[in-house]
Amino acid sequence: MNVDLIFKIAAVGILVAVLDMLLVKAERKDQALLTGIAGLIVVLLMVLNEISGLFATIKTLFGF
Repeated sequence: MNVDLIFKIAAVGILVAVLDMLLVKAERKDQALLTGIAGLIVVLLMVLNEISGLFATIKTLFGF
């Protein structure tokens, strides 16, 4: 696992938090919610990519 992944997740979290604050101040709570959901999906896709790499490594390790 790479430390770079942690920094990417943190950057997405900071960006989503700032956008959420700006949208709530502008009274656009529905768009703030959608921004949070989009950030969550982006992070889940990043983690899913790492998990698929882990399973590929395990598959080659055991020769399946």
